[in-house]
Amino acid sequence: MTRATRQDAPPAAPHAADHHDLIRVHGARENNLKDVSIEIPKRRLTVFTGVSGSGKSSLVFDTIAAESQRLINETYSAFLQGFMPTLARPEVDVLEGLTTAIIVDQQRLGADPRSTVGTATDANAMLRILFSRLGDPHIGSPNAYSFNVPSVRAHGAITVERGNAKTVRQSFTRTGGMCPHCEGRGTVSDIDLTQLYDDSKSISEGAFTIPGWKSDSWWTVRLYADSGFLDPDKPIRDFTEQEMRDFLYREPTKVKVEGTNLTYEGLIPKIQKSFLSKDREGMQPHIRAFVDRAVTFTACPECGGTRLSEAARSSRIGELNIADACALQITDLADWVATLDEPSVAPLLAALRHTLDSFVEIGLGYLSLDRPAGTLSGGEAQRVKMIRHLGSSLTDVTYVFDEPTIGLHPHDIERMNGLLLRLRDKGNTVLVVEHKPETIAIADHVVDLGPGAGTGGGTISFEGTVAGLRASDTLTGRHLDDRATLKKEVRKPTGTLEIRGADRHNLQDVDVDIPLGVLTVVTGVAGSGKSSLIHGSIPRSDEVVSVDQSPIRGSRRSNPATYTGLLDPIRKAFAKANGVKPALFSANSEGACPNCKGAGVVYTDLGMMAGVSATCEECDGKRFEASVLEHHLGGKDISEVLAMPVTEAEEFFREGEARTPAAHRVLTRLADVGLGYLTLGQPLTTLSGGERQRLKLATHMADKGGTYVLDEPTTGLHLADVDQLLALLDRLVDSGKSVIVIEHHQAVMAHADWIIDLGPGAGHDGGRVVFEGTPADLTENRGTVTGEHLAAYVGG
Repeated sequence: MTRATRQDAPPAAPHAADHHDLIRVHGARENNLKDVSIEIPKRRLTVFTGVSGSGKSSLVFDTIAAESQRLINETYSAFLQGFMPTLARPEVDVLEGLTTAIIVDQQRLGADPRSTVGTATDANAMLRILFSRLGDPHIGSPNAYSFNVPSVRAHGAITVERGNAKTVRQSFTRTGGMCPHCEGRGTVSDIDLTQLYDDSKSISEGAFTIPGWKSDSWWTVRLYADSGFLDPDKPIRDFTEQEMRDFLYREPTKVKVEGTNLTYEGLIPKIQKSFLSKDREGMQPHIRAFVDRAVTFTACPECGGTRLSEAARSSRIGELNIADACALQITDLADWVATLDEPSVAPLLAALRHTLDSFVEIGLGYLSLDRPAGTLSGGEAQRVKMIRHLGSSLTDVTYVFDEPTIGLHPHDIERMNGLLLRLRDKGNTVLVVEHKPETIAIADHVVDLGPGAGTGGGTISFEGTVAGLRASDTLTGRHLDDRATLKKEVRKPTGTLEIRGADRHNLQDVDVDIPLGVLTVVTGVAGSGKSSLIHGSIPRSDEVVSVDQSPIRGSRRSNPATYTGLLDPIRKAFAKANGVKPALFSANSEGACPNCKGAGVVYTDLGMMAGVSATCEECDGKRFEASVLEHHLGGKDISEVLAMPVTEAEEFFREGEARTPAAHRVLTRLADVGLGYLTLGQPLTTLSGGERQRLKLATHMADKGGTYVLDEPTTGLHLADVDQLLALLDRLVDSGKSVIVIEHHQAVMAHADWIIDLGPGAGHDGGRVVFEGTPADLTENRGTVTGEHLAAYVGG
């Protein structure tokens, strides 16, 4: 092998290509950004900090990453662009130096009931190929091992249009791995008919008790009443056997209702298709409550919950079939794959080993491939998305992360930091939105937005090194080295909540007493069994208020006023003061501007190009009819009230002509959780993850339960906001509530009255209580990973 000799020439002027080492943003105005201009170094790790709502996501995701994706999409043909999401150009004057952006955000993975960790990461696809090559007995192609592919058999006559057209007999067979009984879901449902209808009433009398099925619902109730199969005026309990069969189980049948052709279908299959085709985690709260009440899910008796056909389960490699392999903890599966030595599939085995090793490296080795994707937390979902990028050979790519440390124990944050640095060292630009000081500390460059949130933010407060941030007088700089102190005295419990023999998921027959009347923190490394213990063992009741990490769902018409129920007392107050109907003061009802239908903007669809939105000329973006805006309360019309920040609205409804106690109570709760800067009419789609979590918390504070269960309430919280959260938790406990918090943040641990630490590891290495006691005892003991980190945090 020969190598060309290199002649070192004298240094010349820098190459023109070397001048593009910065991402330049000029005049960014997306959401609350105020004409922001900034230069971000490429091939470096840049961390964006600032209080929740200061504009971090608007700058990083909605401006830089969004424009990168839009420009890439424009390189495809118009035909392909028609199948892709249309992206509008962000509100920014100039964006230069962009590279391909790979976004790794906190959006939950698809909540399809057939989506699992294995299908989301392609690990299942590789396992299916492996079993189709090495499985004994051989049953077919990789499709034969897929629970998403049904077996199909067909035969008949087909006409071949070639030369003299002739009819030939043809048969078709495809072997799939789907269990035919549960259709690849792994569970079957038993529906309680008493929760669907009141059989003492007729359909005309409003017998249905299903959410959304009102007595005047034309597309549902009228369809059953006018189908011709049933007597709509007869009580359901008096139906004949044939009527009952048609009512509950009839196959889809074409009928004509009031001159319109519709499809009639029995109630049971209709419920299964409309309500049970989605994963429970992806349902709206009221639908989820209905499903929990009306439907019992049990493991499929045919496949034992594996989702696979009998043939797929019969094919094995050694002692394992593909269902066994997917049920293994990923660390164990990686060990099993490492024992396979088959030259004919060597490249496949190497790729599968790399994927499984990536799971372990990123701290997800405790998962199994058959874990439903919809059950992953936001942090777990984000790390699952990272897996496909860890071994990538791409360089000069911009990776964008949204708080990658969410859901991570301090022990795991060190590993995540190493992964971020490794991506940078391969020659990539890494942009991270983050609050944790451990991750801010490894940054090459820091951009701090603020100084406040909402309209009080949207400017660059600081730009430079971590040392410079620490010395600056910004809110982040002042709080970067904050350390909570242990309580000198802890509260005494007023009782205990006994949990006995908890064995959900990886829990190993756990017995624990959770003290009541105090602040209890349940902690441990990711995957140690915290959520399984609390959410799986504490019985659901009116006494228990659970604020979990499930996302808030809402369209651009939803806002804090509608989500919290605040708009109802406001509308009633306006109606009473002006002697009109409350419906007039809803932009989604009678008071909506007829031109924009209450949206405030008019959207123009341009096909495969980004649609254009323009402020409605009729209402000037106020969303209401002009006649509605003539009605006032306390000198303000409804659009002016919805434009108020929470703090101003709280004062407005506290006293005087506009005094409305019901509205004032909701506003006080919003201010208590640190959302005083939000405007009442701000669309939910523009809120950050931390803001949505606190909005949910404020809503649940109105519930009358005696025990509050909070799942990582510090998610998305700035260092300066943690103290406010701790004060809120103290107020809840001091008012007589019991507060149980699943949390990794050391400040919350230090502030607790009692700590329950699970571990010592994750998956089958966890699931045990390794410590119970006060924070002071934990730091003194240092017998667990949590104890070591908490002691270091408080300087013990």
